[in-house]
Amino acid sequence: MKKEKPTKKQKAQNLSLRSLLIAYAMVALVLVLALPKIQLSNEIYYTSREISTLREQLNVLKEENRALKNKLEQIRYKNQIIDNMN
Repeated sequence: MKKEKPTKKQKAQNLSLRSLLIAYAMVALVLVLALPKIQLSNEIYYTSREISTLREQLNVLKEENRALKNKLEQIRYKNQIIDNMN
């Protein structure tokens, strides 16, 4: 069997080294631009989760503070009444 010479159409279908390098450069450029955005999005997501957790804790602490102030006020009131009786 003889090897046939490729026709011009067959040669055109193959990628040249230059075309391949350009394609790789484009893929690399897309990755260089996309990866920082993905990283920032992840950082924002996890930071917002931390903020949400801290807000929940703040609300719980504020509620505890209100309850403790009420108890303190009740104790002060009882002490005033007892002091007035004596």
